[in-house]
Amino acid sequence: MVEDEIEIENIEIQLLLQAIYLKYGYDFRNYAKASIKRRIHHRMNKEGIESVSMMQYKVLYDVAFFERLLLDMSINVTEMFRDPNFYLALRKFVIPKLREQSYIKIWHAGCSTGEEAYSMAILLKEEGLYDKTQIYATDMNEVVLKQAKEGIFSIRKLQQYTSNYQKAGGQEAFSNYYTAHYDHVVMDKSLKENILFSDHNLAVDGVFGEMHLILCRNVLIYFNRDLQNRVIGLFFDSLAPNGMLCLGSKESLRLSEYAYDFDYLARDEQVYIKKNDVHCPRMPAQKEIVE
Repeated sequence: MVEDEIEIENIEIQLLLQAIYLKYGYDFRNYAKASIKRRIHHRMNKEGIESVSMMQYKVLYDVAFFERLLLDMSINVTEMFRDPNFYLALRKFVIPKLREQSYIKIWHAGCSTGEEAYSMAILLKEEGLYDKTQIYATDMNEVVLKQAKEGIFSIRKLQQYTSNYQKAGGQEAFSNYYTAHYDHVVMDKSLKENILFSDHNLAVDGVFGEMHLILCRNVLIYFNRDLQNRVIGLFFDSLAPNGMLCLGSKESLRLSEYAYDFDYLARDEQVYIKKNDVHCPRMPAQKEIVE
């Protein structure tokens, strides 16, 4: 009986995701099933909804409810200079290659509320590269994009952000980059000058052309294998020759169809560089070997 109930709920979830896609255009159908199920159950508990089918009805007829659900479904875990060792690797391996460009184009895919895009802006300022850089920071969620554009963050997070910045090789006082107002801080407006925040859905939208650096950290872990390959292909097509790709610490290209199209630039931090020969034959995705 329990197995039947699980199977029925799985069908309900498929129908819910299809309804979201048809009604609003957000495509969660190829997200990792376990992650999606957790997020749906979280919203059901919050709203006192008894079944996924009831949630589908509310999604179709209650836009405000859908917007709350969308915040749950989106991946919005971020912080300034998250994983300081990654930013040390950027300074050591990536910045020297960016210096070779007369004009730099960077894409932060899945930027959430913008903390990591602002972190990149700070790093580039300290390395003397910000004035010749355009940063494209994208997310599918308009609510978090609005927060990112405002550049306003809780002052309660500043202790952690300051610590991260210092460990990431920060060269100034972190307080130089924001203004404090009671319970929040506002990032310096100079950091926003070369950041363009815009809507982009990795599951369905197209290429950002000729990027020198793409960052998409700890997003692919929420996608199933088919969607991972689609997104990595999107990044491959969006990178200039010798362009660089940064993934999260728990992500890798090793099992993807594009594993042979990149070399490691910093293995521990999952920083890759696109090979010069962009016409190499596509390799089938490998299967994980379980010993």
